[in-house]
Amino acid sequence: MSHSTAQPGAASAPGGEDLLLPRLVALDADLGGSSEDVVRRLSAMVSEAGRADGTDGLAKAALAREASSPTGLPNGIAIPHARTSHVSQASLAFARLARKVDFGAPDGPADLVFLIAAPEGAGSAHLKLLSKLARALVRPAFTASLREATSADEVVRLVEEVIAPAQPKAPAAPAAGAHGATAAGSAAPAAASGAVAADAAATVDQEKPAATATGVRRIVAVTACPTGIAHTYMAADSLVAAGERAGVEVVVETQGSSGSTPLAPEVIAGASAVIFAVDVGVKERGRFAGKPLVQSGVKRAINEPDVMVGEALRAVDDPSAQRVPGDGAGAGAAAGAGSGARPGFGSELRRWLLTGVSYMIPFVAAGGLLLALGFLFGGYQIVSEAPGDPDGTALNTLILANSSLTDLPDGGLTQYIGAVLSTLGQLAFGLLVPALAGYIAYAMADRPGIAPGFVAGLVAGATGAGFIGGLVGGLLAGAVALAISKIRVPQWGRGLMPVVIIPLFATLITGFLMFALLARPLAAVTTGLADFLNGLSGGSAVLLGVILGLMMAFDMGGPLNKTAYAFAAAGLGAATATDTAPLTIMAAVMAAGMVPPLALALATVVRKKLFTEPERENGKAAWLLGSAFITEGAIPFAAADPLRVIP
Repeated sequence: MSHSTAQPGAASAPGGEDLLLPRLVALDADLGGSSEDVVRRLSAMVSEAGRADGTDGLAKAALAREASSPTGLPNGIAIPHARTSHVSQASLAFARLARKVDFGAPDGPADLVFLIAAPEGAGSAHLKLLSKLARALVRPAFTASLREATSADEVVRLVEEVIAPAQPKAPAAPAAGAHGATAAGSAAPAAASGAVAADAAATVDQEKPAATATGVRRIVAVTACPTGIAHTYMAADSLVAAGERAGVEVVVETQGSSGSTPLAPEVIAGASAVIFAVDVGVKERGRFAGKPLVQSGVKRAINEPDVMVGEALRAVDDPSAQRVPGDGAGAGAAAGAGSGARPGFGSELRRWLLTGVSYMIPFVAAGGLLLALGFLFGGYQIVSEAPGDPDGTALNTLILANSSLTDLPDGGLTQYIGAVLSTLGQLAFGLLVPALAGYIAYAMADRPGIAPGFVAGLVAGATGAGFIGGLVGGLLAGAVALAISKIRVPQWGRGLMPVVIIPLFATLITGFLMFALLARPLAAVTTGLADFLNGLSGGSAVLLGVILGLMMAFDMGGPLNKTAYAFAAAGLGAATATDTAPLTIMAAVMAAGMVPPLALALATVVRKKLFTEPERENGKAAWLLGSAFITEGAIPFAAADPLRVIP
């Protein structure tokens, strides 16, 4: 049934879709002795209401979120939640438990449990409503009303007052619950309306950046969690409330699923310190460069907001406190103060490498397709010596000698086009290693790492260290840039750090170390690998094909993948009418490189329920990427589940 306004029987979203129904409410119920039992029972309620395609899918998604970070909160609350394709309509299921269950909260088990179930493609309107509920749960008045509710309808009304408050009506209503002596159904909505007002107050108000003019210190904060539905907004409200208790203005930017409004530059400029309460990366860290930093996981801001605000205030007066590095370094800021969870070295290393690979993919796509088109127009010999011109190449002859389209020999136009395309492809491929190294360094040290990273990649290419040299050089450049960014400099020098000092000295140190110590050993590794492959050609063609195929497929665009491709491409120049072995090798390499993305694209169609909505979208892209011989199309799947995808 559709409702144009709030009605007693259901908590409705604008547009008439009910998020909470009385049959999705269980009061004083015993749903089991574990969090898994409770999640499964609530998931079954959602499924029985026709809002999920079964209990198992929703329960599995919610429990997976629970495993990554428990959803128990202080004061006996738990908010298991999930976004999954198994849910057809954004829904809430609520239980007031007769037997408390441990959801991992620091102060003990929970008796109020909300299961938040959102479809994979939930619109921002629904996500904003769900986030309003999450924010209300940190307010004692609202949770007290839930504990006092006497019926499911009453719970629905309380929730509706939070997520979709009715427009003001006759003035007689507020008087009924003035002393809190009426039924919870009337007193609590007033409290909930106050919660909505508090919600509005907690929202970032960027029209009032002058609070510090009164002598009140300001702290800016960013909150973000992987799902972006609940913890993001609860942490924001907890920090705002803690700031009020400490006499400090706390302005929060929530980077959640329902959208984000960036903090105004003048708000950040007037802040004394920064709090990052995040389980994911902070967007545009560079805005906060130089500010004293306190960082933790998002749950710590819910559990210990007063402690975090206190740490931020102490950091303001501590010259040795952690600060947001340079121009906003990625990994450096992750080492912020605070005892919250932060990624380990292995996770960070993987993030750095995947960042480099992801930025390198466009060069692979452009270069590979241009080379393929060059072969199409000019033939595979377009990269070999031109007939009758042993001192030059087809590229030099057709492009440099004929810089215009005049005076071309018969049939020369198609060769000219092929040569141009092939040259562009080779130039794009020439940027693969610098781009890989540059963006690995960028992932580690943000923009100050780009210049030393690119130079390290160029050194790797010039010395024959290849892709392996690019990987090592990028990591070295990022580490050096990050180390320099942590050096304390006078105020006048801070503006020069990210644009002059860090790039200059990081490039100098990285380049020297690459030339003096690393280039020769890395080049020897790359050359030895190529020589090994060359030694397998001829009689060991089958073994060579197996090895090249494995190198192409399992490495998915990494150094072994690129080494195998470079080996095959280098042999094309030796192909003749009687010796087609180099063409056979290239065909094997291309076939193996196309298998991972095409196989995974097919899997997302044949067994689509095994994949999330984003993975199915990646599968659509993998059809094109695989057909275009871009193995990197399989990387999103391999990164999510390497132990099954890569083998």
